Amino acid sequence: MTGDKSPEQIQQEIEGARQALAASLDQLVERTSPKRLADQGKQKAIAWTKTPTGMAVLGGVGVITAFLIVRKIRSRG
Repeated sequence: MTGDKSPEQIQQEIEGARQALAASLDQLVERTSPKRLADQGKQKAIAWTKTPTGMAVLGGVGVITAFLIVRKIRSRG
């Protein structure tokens, strides 16, 4: 109960709670940093492109793109 604590003890508890809250806030800011999130997304995308599925998808997109370019060039002439 608060009646058993001295004002100094209560002040120390408040200061401890403030410090814990500040540390939690700093962690949240770091986790949600746009630059950090962008870097993390970029790293995941690069890692995905190195997987067999990623390589197959990129290869398929490349083939389709090449086909469409050739088709467009041929339709001009």
